[in-house]
Amino acid sequence: MVSIVLSPYPDHMTSLLRHLVIAAVLLFAGPAVAQTRSIIVASTTSTEQSGLFGYLLPRFSETSGIAVKVVAVGTGQALDIGRRGDADVVFVHDRVAEDKFLAEGFATRRYDVMYNDFVIVGPKADPAHIAGDKDVADALRKIAATKSPFVSRGDRSGTHEAELRLWKDAGVDLASAKGQWYREIGQGMGPALNMAAATNAYVLSDRGTWLSFKNRGELAVLTEGDRRLFNQYGVMLVNPAKHPTVKAADGQAFIDWLISPAGQSIIAGYKVGGEQLFFPNAAH
Repeated sequence: MVSIVLSPYPDHMTSLLRHLVIAAVLLFAGPAVAQTRSIIVASTTSTEQSGLFGYLLPRFSETSGIAVKVVAVGTGQALDIGRRGDADVVFVHDRVAEDKFLAEGFATRRYDVMYNDFVIVGPKADPAHIAGDKDVADALRKIAATKSPFVSRGDRSGTHEAELRLWKDAGVDLASAKGQWYREIGQGMGPALNMAAATNAYVLSDRGTWLSFKNRGELAVLTEGDRRLFNQYGVMLVNPAKHPTVKAADGQAFIDWLISPAGQSIIAGYKVGGEQLFFPNAAH
């Protein structure tokens, strides 16, 4: 707010000052008047820590004029942010939780965007002897049987939920089996990988974050290729009927761009060390 105070100076000086004040107000108020359009996207740590958003979002903003502010948390937390109406878009990777979000009416439509896969990373010494095992359930049974150190995100993320389903597929009852060997840290993928590297432990990681991870120590990918390790990402506009503050037009513009040929091509073009991290699969 700008206040204009009456001047004690002569009229011609007052007129000059008035023009100077108006010019200054227009100069400094200009950016405030023409505020940047922006949306908030609640998403996963894997899309952030893999570097995808750093590559993708500037390209969207350049073409749309819409800035994107990302809140990178686990999928469960991202969906809770959407439920509260504190985000315009959710971009996550837990189909069971996404379908529940839809059923509750917090979104009216979900779109496939891209996929990659999960891998079990562990120390090259491989005390559980899972290297080359294409059966993820068998690999997890070996880790539990040998009580080899395993780091769990424990944060209700899409990766954590996938991990819990895989233990169930393996027939391992974590409630009775887990002990000091099973470490829940309640943090994102990057910290989980750092913990695994520091303690030579096994961990379930999305491949995108693993490929971007630099502090590998003695870690390597030991189990991969099981169809149960498929990792699909989806995007939804938070329902403006539930939360009228949602920026529906700009949020939908972001979604439409993600699933468009242009957006899909940019996702496919993101590589680390020559390896593609995400594979677009939006329906056209």
